[in-house]
Amino acid sequence: MNELVINLHIHTPYSDGTGFHAEIAHAAIDSQLDAIIITDHNVLVQELDGYINNNGRKTLLLIGEEIHDQGRIPQKNHLLVFGISEEVATLAENPQELINHIKAIGGLSFIAHPIDPALPLFNESDISWEDWKIKDFTGIELWNGLSELKTTVKNKIGAILYAFFPELIAHGPLPETLHIWDSLHKNSQRIVAIGGSDSHAIPMRMGPIRKTIFPYRFHFSAINTHLLTTKSLTGDYINDSRIIYNSLANGNAFIGYDLPAPTRGFRFSAQSKDKEAIMGDEIELDGSITLQVQIPGKAETTLLKDGEIVKKTKMENLVFVTNEPGVYRVEVHRNYLGKNRGWIFSNPIYVLPETKSALRKSKTL
Repeated sequence: MNELVINLHIHTPYSDGTGFHAEIAHAAIDSQLDAIIITDHNVLVQELDGYINNNGRKTLLLIGEEIHDQGRIPQKNHLLVFGISEEVATLAENPQELINHIKAIGGLSFIAHPIDPALPLFNESDISWEDWKIKDFTGIELWNGLSELKTTVKNKIGAILYAFFPELIAHGPLPETLHIWDSLHKNSQRIVAIGGSDSHAIPMRMGPIRKTIFPYRFHFSAINTHLLTTKSLTGDYINDSRIIYNSLANGNAFIGYDLPAPTRGFRFSAQSKDKEAIMGDEIELDGSITLQVQIPGKAETTLLKDGEIVKKTKMENLVFVTNEPGVYRVEVHRNYLGKNRGWIFSNPIYVLPETKSALRKSKTL
């Protein structure tokens, strides 16, 4: 199994970011990312994607889009779109129609920053997602770095502190967003979780103080999405983009906060008598299922079923045997800068009830 580290939800001057594609790609190369996905607002920038090389190293630059209805005030219902080659922002007024069309042309759609509260200190409106009647979207952005900043800053002194020490900000996905994700699964939906930086490299000014908020390199060292793939990247843009988008579509991924310590090497799997599953997969009960978690360092690991805790450990490995169907996922927290912070959030493994044929087989045995 191959592991790829990607950073997604990134903006350039084509919308409201400050760094152009080549500059951002070079920062990604320096950060040893395998790929990045640029997502400017309501514009699909063509013909800038592909492999970017620098000093013998390279990263794959992919281009998607962040779409919202610009005629709506405030501009809620932001949707991240990946894997498309045509402009679809004209459908932004109707989120379901937009999602349907994206799916029809083979693209992926993720609800961006589902909970994104107002920040009156900087005249920022609440731009949370509101239309929860929609269906058939790929997933949600479970952890958004910029949205978390809006929940952390309380006053100007705090704003200055976090501007100079951004490593103090991240604590994990917002509890409300985790609750939404678990609730969607209870409705028998398969919802893929991704982590997004929402990187703009924003220049801020407060009196004589000037500072770039979240430089691209900082984002690339922090909240990333790690993909598990059966195939290695080949260096061919078309082939490798398919590998990445397939893993995202299937949820063969976890969110890693790589600033406290690298999260590469985390694994969550399930085994039955004759089958194995990884994050994003389904596995059918065959008497019982053994769930296994491996983490790349000392931390507190929590296994959840349908949003409820079933086991916790501070060991580097967790093993849990179950004979109950459900949606199983993992959260890992570790101490960093004096606080217990989210480190790893897995996509689920979907344990399905035994079929009648499996039950007959077990009775025969």
